[in-house]
Amino acid sequence: MDEAITFERPAVAAPPRRHHRSRKATFLIWLRRIHLYVGLWGAVLGLLFGATGILLNHRAILKIPVEKTVLRSVQIALPAGRAFESPDALARWLEAELQFDALQTRVKVEPAATVRWADRDVQQPARWTFQLHAPQRGVAAEFYVGNHFVKADIQDATPIGTLTRLHMSIGVNAFWVLLADTIAGGLIVLSLTGLLLWTRLHKVRLTGVVVALGALAAAVGFMWSASA
Repeated sequence: MDEAITFERPAVAAPPRRHHRSRKATFLIWLRRIHLYVGLWGAVLGLLFGATGILLNHRAILKIPVEKTVLRSVQIALPAGRAFESPDALARWLEAELQFDALQTRVKVEPAATVRWADRDVQQPARWTFQLHAPQRGVAAEFYVGNHFVKADIQDATPIGTLTRLHMSIGVNAFWVLLADTIAGGLIVLSLTGLLLWTRLHKVRLTGVVVALGALAAAVGFMWSASA
């Protein structure tokens, strides 16, 4: 009698279970990524701003030559027979005369007025003042309408002075200002993401951070109102 042959099906492995991350874990992962990449960007220019910030804080104590102390004062004669119709036109001529391409130009106009001098009234003509700035140089000029010359004080920055002027956004264009703003914004993002990563979104820690930030904001607001 033949024995019956039976075939057993091989056991089929159960599909692996998918582990679904919670929203909290996913949020923390994205926080770490944001913190990482913002910190990487901040490290590029943060080194420059940090180093120049230390120089600015200690320039008086350590006597760091941030700027040359001796200014060059010159009187520049105006072209004969030429009248400048506006302060802006004079500012452009002054830049060309000094061979100086200013990235920041500030012009102030003071109208003619009667002033008291030596116990008598004197008519003072209109006064135009100019502030021309680039990272490596600054020019302060003064012109009284009717004069035949412009008085200018020229200050050249040392290499360290150029870096500190960049730190303070003196004599820079709009691109550099926006670039510096990204560093400031990056520090804010790093602070907020760092605090959230430290709390790990635990309610007790979150409450402590909110209370601390609220107290800091209240202190800043109080000092602001007291100084106003």
